[in-house]
Amino acid sequence: MSGSAPTITAAPSGPSPDGAAPALVAKRRHYSILTRRDKATMALMVGIPTFLCLFFIWFPTILSVGLSFTNWQGIGELTAKNFIGLKNYQVLFTQYPFFWPAVEHNVIWLLTFVFIATPLGIFLAVLLDREMRGTRLYQSAFFLPVVLSLALIGFIWQLMYSPDGFINGILGRSGSDAIDFLGNPSINLFAVLVAASWRQAGYVMVLYLAGLKSVDPTLREAAALDGANASQTFFRVIFPVMRPINIVIVVVTVIESLRAFDIVYIINQGKNGLELLSVLITNTSIGEAQLLGFGSAIAVVLLVVSLVPIIIFLTRTMREDVG
Repeated sequence: MSGSAPTITAAPSGPSPDGAAPALVAKRRHYSILTRRDKATMALMVGIPTFLCLFFIWFPTILSVGLSFTNWQGIGELTAKNFIGLKNYQVLFTQYPFFWPAVEHNVIWLLTFVFIATPLGIFLAVLLDREMRGTRLYQSAFFLPVVLSLALIGFIWQLMYSPDGFINGILGRSGSDAIDFLGNPSINLFAVLVAASWRQAGYVMVLYLAGLKSVDPTLREAAALDGANASQTFFRVIFPVMRPINIVIVVVTVIESLRAFDIVYIINQGKNGLELLSVLITNTSIGEAQLLGFGSAIAVVLLVVSLVPIIIFLTRTMREDVG
């Protein structure tokens, strides 16, 4: 048989005509484990909350900043004639009689939360972390005010402070001899702060108790072996480890003190010694005068003050993540 054997030509192992090696060509191929349906679902899950946040929070915020430079009262069209520059802020800081008392009351609210309600909540959390008998019952009792709305808490304490209420009954006062806790402008703010601290202490307790449960128990054992007592173990070992929770509690405390509104508005609409910045915004914007521009100026001031602790918290958190 004189036929020649077939010739087998191997595929070239060198670079492809466009100069790219086969391995590099393979690397350029992009594979995704997500289908188009998965991508659409993720886009909706991220896009819808983002849209709602922008529409209901940031869009009104930007409008409020713009309205703060006008004298618009919410009636008729908003035109260039309504633009008055910084006049609202000038009147607010120099002529409006309720602004600085409201600032003072917000500062008192903040100091009460920082030095009374928050330490009380931490103290309760440390006690309940010891797993003593009836811990669940105590947790539920202290956490109950957190579950209730601030408006309902306002109603409850309004009944407690009434002339014929529980507190006057305990003090043995009635009729003309009863203490007017909520009508006397010299004491009504502190009476309301008792109610607000009652709720805030339970809120801090829950946050701190969750943090204490996550602390490594070997730290307590090591401190006990070194001869540290309970107080030294907490302040020198546990408290420094709880730094992230401490920062969160500080930020939450500042925000809660600045946005206080419900209790004082339920009692007397934030008047007669209970003026707060949040109440001034409501009374000015939707009250009889309907000074939307002036009320927006107060809202912008409150927004700027509220952003300070939030920015500090985010800055610290981002630095820790990068480090």
